[in-house]
Amino acid sequence: MKLDGFHGQVGFGKRPALVVVDMSVGFTAAESPLHCDLEPVVEAIERLLVVVRAARLPVVYTTVAYDEAAKEKARVFIDKVPALLTLEAGSRFVEIDPRLAPKPGEPVVTKLFASAFYGTTLASLLMAQQCDGVIVTGASTSGCVRATAVDALQHGYRVVVPREAVGDRNPSAHEANLFDIDAKYGDVLPLEAVLEQLDRFALAEVRAR
Repeated sequence: MKLDGFHGQVGFGKRPALVVVDMSVGFTAAESPLHCDLEPVVEAIERLLVVVRAARLPVVYTTVAYDEAAKEKARVFIDKVPALLTLEAGSRFVEIDPRLAPKPGEPVVTKLFASAFYGTTLASLLMAQQCDGVIVTGASTSGCVRATAVDALQHGYRVVVPREAVGDRNPSAHEANLFDIDAKYGDVLPLEAVLEQLDRFALAEVRAR
């Protein structure tokens, strides 16, 4: 179902960045209380990383981590979601899943709340790289992915979400939030369509050398 007057197409922009939201061990490891079933998401992001790096487009990761000062700042959020205390600063749970490990020069932005933009340097990093679009991936669809997509739009970025590259604990919430993002905030596209467009960026990069 599509709504009349919604679901317009915003596209990728001229220079999109890949934003990998919270694919830390705390969300991918089965022993974590924050665990999501993200195995297919990991595989999808692995494929995206190969093509994005070939196109020499920026990659930015986020992780959530709380030291004592951060716990106080995010006290209400933690009261609502006590499982967030798993994400202790310096623990293995805040490290990016090794299968998606950042390459040298790919920043990892630490955040305390849902959006990758709120209280972080993400907007400055994207501006410095002259980005006009973001490809949002990671977890969870109904939480940090959605919040990041909304804030990206509000910062003036064109938003693309590869459907297979985001995941959630709740399948119904996952689908409902993908519908909302596609209706109002960005383009939700099949992974293969995103890879095809990124291949065009990679080809243009090769030709420009």
